[in-house]
Amino acid sequence: MQDAGMSGNDAATIYEASLPFYDLAKIRVGRSIFLTYDVDTDELLELMYPINNEEELYVRKNNINRNEDGGENTATATQNATSSPEWIAERYEIEYDITIESFEGEITKSLYENGLEAGIPEGLIIEFANSFEWTIDFAYDIRSGDKFKFYYEKRFRHGEYVMPGKILAGKFINNGKEYQNYYFVESEENKGFFDQEGNSVQKMFLKAPLSFKYISSGFTTGLRYVQAFSTYTGHRAIDYAATYGTPIRSVGDGTVTFAGWSSAGYGYLTSIRHNATYSTNYAHQSRIAVKSGQKVRQGDVIGYVGSTGFSTGPHLHYEMVKNGIKINPLNEVLPPGEPIKEENKERFFEEIREFKEKLAEFK
Repeated sequence: MQDAGMSGNDAATIYEASLPFYDLAKIRVGRSIFLTYDVDTDELLELMYPINNEEELYVRKNNINRNEDGGENTATATQNATSSPEWIAERYEIEYDITIESFEGEITKSLYENGLEAGIPEGLIIEFANSFEWTIDFAYDIRSGDKFKFYYEKRFRHGEYVMPGKILAGKFINNGKEYQNYYFVESEENKGFFDQEGNSVQKMFLKAPLSFKYISSGFTTGLRYVQAFSTYTGHRAIDYAATYGTPIRSVGDGTVTFAGWSSAGYGYLTSIRHNATYSTNYAHQSRIAVKSGQKVRQGDVIGYVGSTGFSTGPHLHYEMVKNGIKINPLNEVLPPGEPIKEENKERFFEEIREFKEKLAEFK
């Protein structure tokens, strides 16, 4: 603000006014702040900061009110009958003009590579994959000949294309089996992706302990089939080839029961107990990010890929244990999350009807 000619007192006042809505101390290097001045007096009237792709923070002089169309508001969230602050802050949802577009493709290499070749923006490929991260392991499940199609928001503002928005519906045909996801907001407490019957696709465990964005660049394009995972080999685990330092995620909520060096050949090992039935192990890490006894949530980073212990190269050795016996997590069928309530099913089916009809034509 000093670079913009503002006094320290004014900057501090604006900062204090914004605190109930956003802490401007969290601004990151490289982000922009937009300032509006009076054309005649050169007085600063308004500060706007884009918090993210969904919301913007406005801090303006008390005598200036603004709505989404640039008009005047008669009241603001911070005004009250006993005080009239010099600066007033508000936080707005960004209003986009939206069109619905689609992409489709066939896997010959990997979803990431074939998606880019089809002209799909990288971020959109990752979002699509993330919508299936409880259903498909993109390191091991993908087969040549698999097909995909999805519908998404294309966002415009003031007539200019800005960015892709949410994935709204998608279909993935994996080894001949069809999976469908539909985005739906039942309530603020239950929103996300559901299958065509209204069951949440979010499950107790993620299908993979590495995020798609870290395995998407061909780390495992040659590892299509888990031939080594056999009761006769003694290798009751899945190995994910990945570069040093790739973040490792906990596949589910739980408590860390071990985090340290294992003399059994695992190197740096983290073990997580999820409930009375399941636990998971993550071996050969370069660095551990949690401590024994710590509670973790699904998707939390618990460590980083390495090659410690009995290992010939950087990879994650991942095990799932059920009732004390190591099992193949790729074959474990888990119940979905909270389904849509019966009283909201009709609204759900109506919202997805057009998408479902179009995806039914995609074979």
